[in-house]
Amino acid sequence: MPNTLPTRTESKPLIVIVEDEAELAALIATHLERAGMHTQICSRGAHASKFLKKNFANLLLLDITLPDQSGFALMEELKAGGMAVPVIFLTGNIEETSKVRGLEMGGDDYITKPFSYVELVARIRAVLRRTETKADQNLTKNVKISDEPFDFCGATITPERLEIAFPQGEALKIGRKELGILAYLNAHHGHVITRQALIHAVWGVHADVRSRSLDQYVVKVRDLFSEHGLDLSAFRTVHGIGYIFDPKGVSKEGR
Repeated sequence: MPNTLPTRTESKPLIVIVEDEAELAALIATHLERAGMHTQICSRGAHASKFLKKNFANLLLLDITLPDQSGFALMEELKAGGMAVPVIFLTGNIEETSKVRGLEMGGDDYITKPFSYVELVARIRAVLRRTETKADQNLTKNVKISDEPFDFCGATITPERLEIAFPQGEALKIGRKELGILAYLNAHHGHVITRQALIHAVWGVHADVRSRSLDQYVVKVRDLFSEHGLDLSAFRTVHGIGYIFDPKGVSKEGR
């Protein structure tokens, strides 16, 4: 069954198919992979949520009616967790009110079963193109120049100025990748983040970046905070997996 993840050297978008009808999901995956895309099938909303917390995806093909929750509820959950994944709703419901609700929630498109696979591929490509255009304002894959400032362990990070300000009043320029790493950690409190997920989020799913390179950026972040007397004990390494940012102390993971 088509169900593969991208490697760092391949330039194919990853489409997460959230569909509980196994035969339909497999058929969709087959057509998308023939069109040059990677796919990940999730039969439940909880499965999709867990996958997306640890992996970067280019687009979510989301059935509205799932066994454990509605597609609308899943999208709200993802948005609340700071995951801005483009969404195309997929459903057998032809009611106009359902379509309007999906689009008003921030869905990028809506396609009704039964559908043409040629049309589905075309719509996915159209959404991916629009997403790339929106990315023109990005400093990294996960941070836009227009994003609001945020606090991280006592320092204030301002994306608009690529600046980090410390409690003593000193403000320094911060590199884009360091900024992207801090922003991603800040958006995923209490969750173990794999190195691959962090690389995909900051550099992009197609980037040829190795874990050692990521670790070097993390060391730069740790050194910067240490030099200014700020405690980074909430930002811990999870051996063999990645990292966790746990400012509320809800997890025992990491060291």
